[in-house]
Amino acid sequence: MKIAIVGVGAIGGYVGTRLAHAGDEVTFIARGANLEALRTRGIRLIMADGSETAVARVRATDDYGEAGPQDLVVLAMKAHQVEAVATEVPKLFGPDTAVVPMQNGIPYWYFHRYPGEWAGTQVKSVDPHGLIGLHIPCERVVGCVVYPAAELVSPGVIKHVEGNRFPVGEPDGTQSERVARVAQCFVNGGMQAPVLDDIRAEIWLKLWGNLTFNPISALSRATLAGICQYPLSRTLAHAMMTEAQIVANKLGITFRVPLEKRIVGAERVGHHKTSMLQDVEAARTLEIDALLGSVIELARLTDTPTPHLDTVYALTKLLAKSLEDTKAPAT
Repeated sequence: MKIAIVGVGAIGGYVGTRLAHAGDEVTFIARGANLEALRTRGIRLIMADGSETAVARVRATDDYGEAGPQDLVVLAMKAHQVEAVATEVPKLFGPDTAVVPMQNGIPYWYFHRYPGEWAGTQVKSVDPHGLIGLHIPCERVVGCVVYPAAELVSPGVIKHVEGNRFPVGEPDGTQSERVARVAQCFVNGGMQAPVLDDIRAEIWLKLWGNLTFNPISALSRATLAGICQYPLSRTLAHAMMTEAQIVANKLGITFRVPLEKRIVGAERVGHHKTSMLQDVEAARTLEIDALLGSVIELARLTDTPTPHLDTVYALTKLLAKSLEDTKAPAT
């Protein structure tokens, strides 16, 4: 398949390397030091067990038009970065191009082909101006949940931490030829990609932890194990997850894992820094609206009170503002 990876950070690099190594025609859409590294040294993936996969020569460009129409487009940047590239992504489209967004949180396409009263509702937390939905039509989307953890060690070098599952599914739950083709492509690349008939439920299961542990870790500088093993923060996590579960239930979502077991699973990961804590330490923009702001938006939509979520959201947004305010002005 002809595949474009838009955003060559940790997850984009991980997926792109595995697909390129499997023989797919992968084009990396990157910029800056990352683009230079890909052009000069290729891409290298260091697995959790110490083994390495390298692709010495890769297609890499910052010109979407040069890349041209693809069979599959993987959007591997964070949710708040998608709008900035939305007008360029259509240059990668052919008549049947599928798009796999790999953002955490409630996706912009969440209410596309939604089987309920809120069908077609715009999720303003992740697509405030409607530009993403306008330029990257929901009709092209195959849903995906990203479970692996990885780090961009240096430009063109990715370190895999743990996990290998990328469940996929059509927004309407159908077992289409398109979703089967995407899943098989990922499997050929050595990834686990089960096709689910309710991808939204899987989105919520992953989000359940992210909306809780990411902001708590950003505010406290604690690891997953640190949060779960400290009684006060564990109690807060439980309260936040309870509120989120009520919102999800009102939207027809049933969690296949009990709440306490989800917390135990996070604790078992150990002293791992969440992506949001890593972003705080690197003074990067925080991915807070897709993870927590969107859930609060859906809470208001369903008339659900969320006092713990609201409080943590306010504090994390203030933290994000403080980080932005302390950045040196551009020269």
